[in-house]
Amino acid sequence: MSSEEALTVPVKLNLPLLGGRLAIDFANSNILSDTHNWEDFIRFLEASRVVSPERSAHLLILPQSDPQAADSLLSRAARLREALREIFGAVVRKEKVAREWVESVNEILRVTEGHDELVWDSGQWRLEFIARESGLEWLLAAIARSAAEILVEGPAARLRLCANPACGLLFSDMSRTRRRRWCSMALCGNRHKVAAFAHRHSSRRREA
Repeated sequence: MSSEEALTVPVKLNLPLLGGRLAIDFANSNILSDTHNWEDFIRFLEASRVVSPERSAHLLILPQSDPQAADSLLSRAARLREALREIFGAVVRKEKVAREWVESVNEILRVTEGHDELVWDSGQWRLEFIARESGLEWLLAAIARSAAEILVEGPAARLRLCANPACGLLFSDMSRTRRRRWCSMALCGNRHKVAAFAHRHSSRRREA
């Protein structure tokens, strides 16, 4: 498995973080698909390093202490994720991005304040957005900022859709050749190779 595929979410989530960018991983996630699940949402933020394990443990009990606040944020998170799927889908298809989709991103950027800060992480410096925690919206601030950066970068973001028609995952192609086709070689790439081999083998047997 390559370095771009190495980071995976905790066992409570069933989707690996393969997008290469925070907003892409959030758009790919299924954590808010059927029911608003606070624990899965917080585990995603922890796996994505938006919150620390210590902060995650504190946030996990919020639905008991303030269920209304937790439900409100989950609803906003679900709207943001759906907007990101629309935005990134349009970018991949080279279509116009609708203003109403972007408004969901701006809504989060507008209500969260903070600053950029250099953080030493795994032997190198990285730039991280540190939000002021006046409300729970700060939990979505880094995702919204990541999405805004991707949209501003345009083609330079190298946003791609997995070549497996049954997959649907998005990723940022940071490969040296810029020809990455699969969300993961360990998932869709190898499955494609196995299917292609089986098809060739079956064709040769029919011709024999």
